[in-house]
Amino acid sequence: MKTAPRQLAFIISLIISVISATLVIMSLFLNIGNNLVMIIISMGLTFTIAFFLIYYAVNNFIFEKINPIYKTIANIPINKDELKKKMEGKDVIQEVNSMVINYAQKRAKEIKKLRRMEKYRKEFLGNVSHELKTPIFNIQGYILTLLDGGLEDPEINREYLERTEKSINRMVSIIEDLESITKLETGELELELKDFDIVQLVKDIYELQDTISGNFNVGLTFDRNYDKPIMVKGDKKRITEALNNLIVNSIHYGKKGGTTTISFAEMGKNLLVDVTDDGIGLEEDEIPRIFERFYRSDKSRSRDRGGTGLGLSIVKHIIQAHKQTITVRSEPGKGSSFSFTLKIS
Repeated sequence: MKTAPRQLAFIISLIISVISATLVIMSLFLNIGNNLVMIIISMGLTFTIAFFLIYYAVNNFIFEKINPIYKTIANIPINKDELKKKMEGKDVIQEVNSMVINYAQKRAKEIKKLRRMEKYRKEFLGNVSHELKTPIFNIQGYILTLLDGGLEDPEINREYLERTEKSINRMVSIIEDLESITKLETGELELELKDFDIVQLVKDIYELQDTISGNFNVGLTFDRNYDKPIMVKGDKKRITEALNNLIVNSIHYGKKGGTTTISFAEMGKNLLVDVTDDGIGLEEDEIPRIFERFYRSDKSRSRDRGGTGLGLSIVKHIIQAHKQTITVRSEPGKGSSFSFTLKIS
């Protein structure tokens, strides 16, 4: 049942006028016929006066209570008269009830998002701390060993200084990767968009990673022979970084005697680039998290193989900076496939 101020005032006024008429009738006893006009006038006058007084009182009361709620929910500075005009002809209670429900649902979603972000922030800080702690402790141990007498031993001091350098380089890599991600996220890193041959780019990366792929016994190949250039538009330096990360990742998680294959397919104005390996693959619940910073699907092995744990996160941000998308398909024990698009020049 609707309970707008106008309807409420009408019902109450009608009741009062009926009661008033009844009282008049009772006071006149049997002289009803002679005073019928007076009864009708009395009812009408009572109804009219009661209606406007009650309507004004109820309307003011309701809008006085609703106005702060509306301003809070809608986040709009509005006075009582403006609100009345806005709600004219509407069921005020129903409108505000609907607004409150929508407001509560929106706030619930925001709270859920904030909790998720808070959890992510804690995990991120914990991961940064863990990743930096290892090289710092290593450096501390090497230096203490040298100070405790190892510095005088030519065989020990050089070896420990070289280990210290590796740990320092690891810290520098982590910081540089974090800086790159931050710049990509905030838009501080401007892309230098140019036309380039992506087939030649992949060949150059394959040649660069030939030693690493040989150590892991993983072959690097194309799905077919690309004898003509495929020109795309993008930041060549950043796309090189993204492809290099994907290829190195496929080598590290590939199987001995396995293969990393890159293929290209035209999709309208875009080119689909697919990097596929036949390695250990990913569990289904890992796929949504694979692009998170420091997330490692195989923590026990991946740290031993180097890297900062930020490679895939950087890849995602580079592709998104090009206003393109990247997706993952994977099956445990059968390998993974990372696909992204680039604009064809």
